[in-house]
Amino acid sequence: MSRKIAVLVGSLRKDSYNLKVAKILQQIAPKTLSLQIIQIGDLPLYNEDIDQGHPPESYTRFRKEIATCDGVIFVTPEYNRSIPAVIKNAIDVGSRPYGQSVWAKKPTAIISVSPGAIGGFGANHALRQSLVFLDMPTMQQPEAYFGGVATAFDDNGNIAEKSRAFLENFIKTYADWVNKLA
Repeated sequence: MSRKIAVLVGSLRKDSYNLKVAKILQQIAPKTLSLQIIQIGDLPLYNEDIDQGHPPESYTRFRKEIATCDGVIFVTPEYNRSIPAVIKNAIDVGSRPYGQSVWAKKPTAIISVSPGAIGGFGANHALRQSLVFLDMPTMQQPEAYFGGVATAFDDNGNIAEKSRAFLENFIKTYADWVNKLA
């Protein structure tokens, strides 16, 4: 049985390294997982006033998509030693209205992606704080900090073998984590 996994990409740039990594994860995921990249760039900033009564269609769509998933992978850059606003906004939209969070109990993993040497360490750990509150069991090992990503792809978009092996280990371990918690 294949489990449906939401993949949230924290960079909206068309040629984002985070999106490239998410697409590689889709390609190399074990058959026990079906990774779906869920769009978050169209979500208006969370505002309880617009959420009451008739929430924006994008809020409703997003909540339904996450609710149908068995787990979540966050692929995030680091902005100012933390997570990008688009990731935080998606978390807030999915956690509301109060008491109706779509996040609870979903096995989660984080991979932070950066051209820098420390691989988005700050973003990875900042995101974990919110996930604890949302009751999302988060895979602890391997910690996935993908540093130096700018040199991980060739001109044709192919990923270097060492980087591919890193991602294969990450996604295989996550698949095992999901099955353990199922």
